[in-house]
Amino acid sequence: MNTFIKNAWYMAAWSDEVTGELFARKLLGQSVLLIRGEDGEAVALRDQCPHRFAPLSMGFIDEGRIVCKYHGLAFDTQGTCVRNPYSDRIPESASLYRYSAVERFGMVWVWMGDQERADPDMIPDYSATVPADPADRITGYTNLKANYEYGTDNLLDLSHIEFLHTGTFAGNGVIFAGNHSVKQDGNRIRSDWWMPGVRCPIGLDQMLRAETIDHWLDMRWDAPANLYLQIGGTLPGEPRETGATLEQAHLLTPADEGETHYFWSTTIPHSMPAEHAAAFKDVVADAFNVEDKPMIEASYANARGDFWGQKPVSIGVDAAGARARRIIESLKKAEAALAN
Repeated sequence: MNTFIKNAWYMAAWSDEVTGELFARKLLGQSVLLIRGEDGEAVALRDQCPHRFAPLSMGFIDEGRIVCKYHGLAFDTQGTCVRNPYSDRIPESASLYRYSAVERFGMVWVWMGDQERADPDMIPDYSATVPADPADRITGYTNLKANYEYGTDNLLDLSHIEFLHTGTFAGNGVIFAGNHSVKQDGNRIRSDWWMPGVRCPIGLDQMLRAETIDHWLDMRWDAPANLYLQIGGTLPGEPRETGATLEQAHLLTPADEGETHYFWSTTIPHSMPAEHAAAFKDVVADAFNVEDKPMIEASYANARGDFWGQKPVSIGVDAAGARARRIIESLKKAEAALAN
C-alpha cells in the first residue's frame, strides 16, 4: 500500500517563508524547492537537477535564475532550463518537474500526486483563521519526529488538555464538565466539545472579561491531515453569536514516514496589548513544543510506528482519531487501485 496519500493538498510553507531565495522542504519523502517567480507567484519544483540529480537548493540564484552548483545548468523559476554552460543546445528533457502550488490563507499548498487531478477547490477553508489585521494572527512551526497520524490522534482527542497541558491550557476539569460529539461527513470529521458553565480559559478571558462562561472546542479534520479548531465562549446562557472565538489552524504535512511538519496558527484578540500578545504566543508555542511534541514523539517511538499492531485500547473520546485512520487507509487503497 502507498505510504502517503499523494492526490491531496498539503501545506508546504507559510507564505512569508517563500521568497526569491532558494528554500527546500521535504514533503512526502521528496525534497521540494519553493521559490517566488518574478511575478511574485509561489512555485514548487522538484529539488533535483535532471543532469546528475544534485539538489538545486544547494545552488544559487543568478539574475533570477536557479543555478545548479554541480555543473552550472540554469533554470527559470518555471523549471525551464535556460542555460547549458557546455553547449548552445539545451536537451529537451532538461527541465524541472513542477508541482501544482496554490497560495491561500497565508499558506502555500502543494499537490504531490497526479497533477491533472489538482483542483484548488479541494483546499479546505481556513478563511476564519485570517483576521483583517495581520497583527491579530500568530503563526508557528513545530517539527515532529513522528508520523503525522499520531499528530492527528492528538488533535482529534482534546481530552488530553486536562493532563498534558498543565503548564499552559489545562482547564481545571473543564473538559469533564462537558459533552463530546463526533460526526463524519465523507472524508471530513468533526470532533466537538460543549462545556457550559465553566471557568473561562486563557485567551478568551481577554475578550469576555468573565470568570464563568459557556465554552466550546470545535475541531474539523479534512483528510489527510488538515485541521481547524474554533475555541469559543459566551456568557452563560447567551447564544454563540454573541460570544468570542479564537480561530486556529493545525496542519500536519508528512516530511517522511517518521517526521512531520506541524504548521499552526491562532488569532488573538484585536484589543490585546502587545506585551500580553507576546506572552500568549509563548503559551501557545509551549503547548505545542514543550508539551505536545515530546509526548507525540515518545508515543510514536514506543509503538515503533505500528499503531494497529499494538492493539490500542479505545476509551471513547478517541473515536475521531480512529475514524481518521480508517479514512486514510481507505484513501490509500483507492489511490493504489487507481494507479493500477
